[in-house]
Amino acid sequence: MTENDILKLLSKPETQRKGFEMIVRQYSEMLYWKIRNIVLDHEDANDVLQNTFIKAWQGLGEFQSKSKLSTWLYRIAVNESLDHLRKKKNKVSADEDISVANRLLADEFFDGDEAQALLQEAIAQLPDVQRTVFTLRYYENMKYSEMSIVMKTSEGALKASYHIAVKKIHDYLLNFSKS
Repeated sequence: MTENDILKLLSKPETQRKGFEMIVRQYSEMLYWKIRNIVLDHEDANDVLQNTFIKAWQGLGEFQSKSKLSTWLYRIAVNESLDHLRKKKNKVSADEDISVANRLLADEFFDGDEAQALLQEAIAQLPDVQRTVFTLRYYENMKYSEMSIVMKTSEGALKASYHIAVKKIHDYLLNFSKS
């Protein structure tokens, strides 16, 4: 189903629910992986995905078709991911001393090796915005112009954040290899 078909369904009260079901069906997997790359944990990604769809449903009346439906959904997903990270950072749990790499390697849904887990640990050390910018650019190969729309900031600021993030990841991995 095309985006225009979905938008037509959403525009009529009697077909709005069906249109939203099509959104969930069509965009769930893409949004899940974008969210997962930011929050890392499978269970957290599922929670954030659910919150993303709740916010999208509640905000359907605010969608103005100025951007693509996928961009609008992605903006909600990124914001929900960042909110989740902030909330999680505020909750200090007893297992906080367990490294991200160790948690990922123990996660039955993580299919990477130790090097990928270590990279994820380095990424997890970044401030939330730098982590998100790095993830969007590195994993999603998103253009700065598109990222600018999603994150509502300038391309120059995004480029700076990305290059600072790369430097921090490089330094983290370099320090790890020395220890």
